[in-house]
Amino acid sequence: MTSFSRHALTGLWLLVLAVVLTALKPLLPPVLDRLPVWHPIWSHYLDTWFDWLQNDLGLIHVTRLAASGLGFLIDVAANLLYGKARWPRLEAIPWSTVAALAAVAGYYLGGWRLALLAGGTFTWCALMGQWKWTMETMSVIVIAAPFGFLIGLLLGIWSWKSSRVESVLRPVLAVLQTLPFFTYLLPAVIFFKVGPTAASVATIVYAIPPMILMTAVGLKKVSSDVVEAGKMSGCTRWQMLTRVYLPAARTEILIGLNQVIMLSLAMVVLTAFIGMPGLGAKLLAMMNSFKLGRSVEIGITIVLLAVTLDRLSKALVVKQPEHFEKGTPWWIRHQAWLVAGGVFVFFTALGRMVPFFNEVSRSQSLSVGSEIDDVMKAVLDWDPIQAVTGFLRYFFNVWVLVPTENALLYVPTFGLIAAITGFCWLMGGARPAIIGFVFFTAVAVLGWWDRAMLTLHSTVTATLLAVIIGMPLAIWASRSEKATRRMIYVCDTAQTFPSFIYLLPAIMLFGITPVTVILAILIYTMVPVVRYTIEGLRGVPAEMTEAADMSGATRWQKLVNVQLPLAMPTIAVGLNQALMFSFFMVIIAAFIGTRDLGQEMQRTLAGTDLGKNFTLGFSVVLMAITFDVAINAWAEKKRKLLGL
Repeated sequence: MTSFSRHALTGLWLLVLAVVLTALKPLLPPVLDRLPVWHPIWSHYLDTWFDWLQNDLGLIHVTRLAASGLGFLIDVAANLLYGKARWPRLEAIPWSTVAALAAVAGYYLGGWRLALLAGGTFTWCALMGQWKWTMETMSVIVIAAPFGFLIGLLLGIWSWKSSRVESVLRPVLAVLQTLPFFTYLLPAVIFFKVGPTAASVATIVYAIPPMILMTAVGLKKVSSDVVEAGKMSGCTRWQMLTRVYLPAARTEILIGLNQVIMLSLAMVVLTAFIGMPGLGAKLLAMMNSFKLGRSVEIGITIVLLAVTLDRLSKALVVKQPEHFEKGTPWWIRHQAWLVAGGVFVFFTALGRMVPFFNEVSRSQSLSVGSEIDDVMKAVLDWDPIQAVTGFLRYFFNVWVLVPTENALLYVPTFGLIAAITGFCWLMGGARPAIIGFVFFTAVAVLGWWDRAMLTLHSTVTATLLAVIIGMPLAIWASRSEKATRRMIYVCDTAQTFPSFIYLLPAIMLFGITPVTVILAILIYTMVPVVRYTIEGLRGVPAEMTEAADMSGATRWQKLVNVQLPLAMPTIAVGLNQALMFSFFMVIIAAFIGTRDLGQEMQRTLAGTDLGKNFTLGFSVVLMAITFDVAINAWAEKKRKLLGL
């Protein structure tokens, strides 16, 4: 018996054990079916520890001091952007000034198209009567993003300099990147006060991980020739860091900045759950009252803002520093700043003289939310639409969601643990299997097993549907260069949308139902499936496809026997990303009514149940990391088999 067959046999035996335990469920002792409910015990222990940390150790005084400083900076930004009555007690900058400065920045970084996008986005915000909400959101981003960038940069440099620090940070970052966003919110509220200050803290912590990782990656990739040249020129350690390493890692560091900005926007929208005013709070209020027309307008604003910030920061990544000959006049070297200064003075003066360019009143607003509401209701009430959505609701509820959910809940706890362990063993061998066994056993011990299984059910169902729909779409797009470019552009744009936005089309079509949750997750997770499938298929060496053509293979044979096997390691990355996105999105979907871990986590925001909040959060983390490890191990195994 070969090592491969022995390896596969172990995983299969574990799957057989899962089937046997499920078949014998009526005969099993209760402890093998479901472990006792222990989550109150764990929550109590964690609450006791947090109480000691907060009060006995005095951490609350440190965090409240930090909160006052951070709150001061946010108040300054708020005063300048929308006129909050705090220091420096200046009048708010006119909307026309902000829009014009955004256009100047867009032109400097990427030309007239980016200038139109940037200036047009802020003009839209003002003309649609959403200026104050947008500036409330931006007042936190302009403070949180620089803090996230700076802290991430410093920790990334420390991680690069010290392998011990890196070994400590890596698992911490893995947990932070899979931790549900609700788990960030409650500690921020308790330690840093409700409102914009707590929102900024949660945003900073949420946005830091990619900055740390990209900084470390960039510094490790610096060419040895560049380092040697710096040493030969007599640079000190500080000069080596600031004039050699950091400039050489500029691209990766700026990519990290792009991620910080995008995650900051996503989190600021989500912090509406803890009292953060702005676009997220208004969208939440409109969706709660089912005012879909106004929700669509606010959703468009959030999307435009996300796309604008993404394009500006990406343009900053690719733009190379300008160098001038010695003796170049200062007004040429600083031309962009002079233009920005002139634009600021002109439009600020214009705003003071012409009220419309300072603030668009409600009567001048171009909002047509109620009209959109009427049109959407008429369209959704149209008989063919009702017939299609009604059929889909019935089909997925009766034939897909309810049967599979009941089947998963019927499986005994140790039967499912055996199945997960067997799956991980087949995917990557002993190490992923041990991790799967330990982590899912921990989920059972944490005491929220049935809720966790509902979360797992939604996640896996939506991911499978994303693969079933997304892979054929990607295969079709990969056959044409034109279709590939368009599909990748759509994927890149969709990746900039904050997760809240994906709830809108699902709610509009299906209302508040279990199908809505699956649809919202499906839309969100299709992006990585399509993107990485296209990348994998387009990356297949041309000589391999030519050899298949010369051997007389049909298009189907070439796809199944050559292209898909060679693209599978890349496709596996997309599948892994889809699963991680699903775990994230299923928690967001708690807003529209679920019965899983997300719903319980949302309830904790109404109180101070930090212990329960973390117990629920780590239940999600442990499941997500299990699949992450198993799929990555499988992808690595495929790469070795293909000699990649």
